[in-house]
Amino acid sequence: MRTENQKAWFFVLPVLALVAFNALVPMMTVVNYSVQETFGNNQFFWEGLGWFEQILRSDRFQAALGRQFLFTTLILMIEVPLGIIVALSMPRKGFWVPVCLVLMALPMLIPWNVVGSMWNIFTLPKIGLLGYFLNDVLGINYDMTQQPLSAWITIVVMDVWHWTSLVVLLCYAGLVSIPDAYYQAAKIDGASPWSVFRYIQLPKMKTVLTIAVLLRFMDSFNIYTEPFVLTGGGPGNSTTLLSIDLMKIALGQFDLGPAAAMSLIYFAITLLVSWVFYTLMTKDDAQ
Repeated sequence: MRTENQKAWFFVLPVLALVAFNALVPMMTVVNYSVQETFGNNQFFWEGLGWFEQILRSDRFQAALGRQFLFTTLILMIEVPLGIIVALSMPRKGFWVPVCLVLMALPMLIPWNVVGSMWNIFTLPKIGLLGYFLNDVLGINYDMTQQPLSAWITIVVMDVWHWTSLVVLLCYAGLVSIPDAYYQAAKIDGASPWSVFRYIQLPKMKTVLTIAVLLRFMDSFNIYTEPFVLTGGGPGNSTTLLSIDLMKIALGQFDLGPAAAMSLIYFAITLLVSWVFYTLMTKDDAQ
């Protein structure tokens, strides 16, 4: 009978301890604040589940949550199909393969705050290149600082530009792993391009698509830096997503109890929806 060497776990333990410390200590601090009230001087008073009830019944929270779900839904509906289309269009062999891969990776290398600043300057009505082109050249009334619809279009396009590359690279990795024998058999059978995609490429991309959807959901649902730098949540509260609203409560109003309860609810929603996505997308594999 073969025995397994468990000594390798000792090399992993320092990493596990570091991750546990960095995750559990802040989490317990948040849990502590979420059930207490403080008036300064490090004095706390028991609040129980009062903050959670207040947040869940708050119109402000429900509006921000609705905007967050709307943003995430738009992102997934655009980036996943667009990423698949771009990946299918990329070459599999030759000189242009590394060129395309590098070009696809470039947007993801730019820091989040720089992306927000770039698009802010780029889309300003008077000094921005895109803003000037839309308003003065095409005659389109575009002002993301005053018009909620323009602000929404801008943050969605910005995120599509920034993160579609992730979906493209994951789908491309799935495509290049398909053996040529599958395509040769499809060619012999006279399969159409749609049939090749439907019965060969899409099933082989299912695993990477599951990863792509989960990553893009979690990232877009917890997005903060880019829209905050770009619009600050405005005009008004039209682009105040849940993460921005949480920041305003925690750091703007310094209401630590409600902010802690809101962050835990936020975390629970992210975990729940991610679990639902994963369960639905891997349901056939489990069966």
